[in-house]
Amino acid sequence: MKITIFGASGSGTTTLARSLSQRLGWVHLDADDYYWAKTDIPFQNKQPKEVRNENLKRDFEVTENVIVSGSLVTWSEYWNSAFDLGVLLRLPHKIRMERLRNREKKRYSEKLKSDIEIKNKYEAFIAWAAKYDDTSFNGRSITQHKNWIKLLTCETIEIEGDLTTDARINIVIEKIKNTYNI
Repeated sequence: MKITIFGASGSGTTTLARSLSQRLGWVHLDADDYYWAKTDIPFQNKQPKEVRNENLKRDFEVTENVIVSGSLVTWSEYWNSAFDLGVLLRLPHKIRMERLRNREKKRYSEKLKSDIEIKNKYEAFIAWAAKYDDTSFNGRSITQHKNWIKLLTCETIEIEGDLTTDARINIVIEKIKNTYNI
């Protein structure tokens, strides 16, 4: 079984995918690990589209049961039909942004105060992430994700609200059981 879990930055896609993969004993692949080049300061340099697609596809195809976290909407048409289940996570804007700010402050800690370049990138990232719920925004947005759901050839569910990770896991497992009799 192959599952994609996607949503806004800070909605909990990586947390859910990691926890669900641990619960089920499946492999977890995170899109960020393929999207971004490895650098001392993370999330600075994007991988070329062909490279990230090739690398993720290689790891994805050799794994029978895999959960991919992160948005693959703009990566390649291949991903539209690659999954058995798509999970869109939704979290209220205020809660998501608070969690995102806290996560980024923890990630960069003192560098946010001492390194102007990191501070500027942090502020730009937060401003970008805040636009997710803006239906007129052309970047990663709820509109883009809702449109991608229509292109996915698999079953899909939307999990909305500030639920615990365990509650989200239970919803996904219930969907798997009801849809695939596993």
